[in-house]
Amino acid sequence: MSIAMASASFSLQLKAIEKSRAFDIPTSKFAPAAGFGPFSSVAVSFGQGRLSSSPTSLIARASSATALEDGNPSETNEIPTPKVIIDQDSDPNATIVEITFGDRLGALLDTMSALKNLGLNVVKANVFLDSSGKHNTFSITKADTGRKVEEPELLEAIRLTIINNMLEYHPESSAQLAMGVAFGAVPPAQQVDVDIATHITVSNDSPERSLLYVEAADRPGLLVDLVKIITDINISVESGEFDTEGLLAKAKFHVSYRGKAIIKPLQQVLANSLRYFLRRPTTEEASF
Repeated sequence: MSIAMASASFSLQLKAIEKSRAFDIPTSKFAPAAGFGPFSSVAVSFGQGRLSSSPTSLIARASSATALEDGNPSETNEIPTPKVIIDQDSDPNATIVEITFGDRLGALLDTMSALKNLGLNVVKANVFLDSSGKHNTFSITKADTGRKVEEPELLEAIRLTIINNMLEYHPESSAQLAMGVAFGAVPPAQQVDVDIATHITVSNDSPERSLLYVEAADRPGLLVDLVKIITDINISVESGEFDTEGLLAKAKFHVSYRGKAIIKPLQQVLANSLRYFLRRPTTEEASF
């Protein structure tokens, strides 16, 4: 079922860059009282099917950069890949947020507190373990309505707030996160080549909708920008999922045009528009 979402400018990311160091932004800055700006209605929801091969979950506070939940130091120097997933389709009544960072997650009390400062309620929290580590999953609703989050600006604020907490309480994660380049204690050793990292595919999922998959180098505001570009060419985003996996962002959207799957020419227009937006900036020739 489509959810009315928003597609306006995301002033939050600019404030984050201008006003913070090490992405240390007071979460109250993200609160609804601060406002995310006006936006027009867009049909959108996120999260049908998983993009990652393993379950994922939410990130928490640890007592030190390399501490486990029980306080013992990690037995390996290998830093796991941080993952943050925003899932809008698994639960019709709540936004599901999952984060994993190997076995380095704590109780996530600071993360839950930061989310509450965004005007959100954590209605359920689950923890589970598998071969990839410890996973925490939160079911989130808006405090004022009791409904799942619909605005892409607020979904992006959730993502950036979680990454902010990860950089603060797990500073070693900055070497694995795209945000670590500007805001982390230790920037990634290698930068992602934007052109090589970008992958876009569009295929028919059913007579009523198509499946759009986008993989690109992560950066603040990417979720909002992707939704805006799609809706700017009159394509509706019906459902999907947005994953942050280390330096990359992976988005899967179910899209349609006037209630039907997107025809091949429009698929090409959509792919070209996204590819143009995501490609490496080039220096324009100076005019004299």
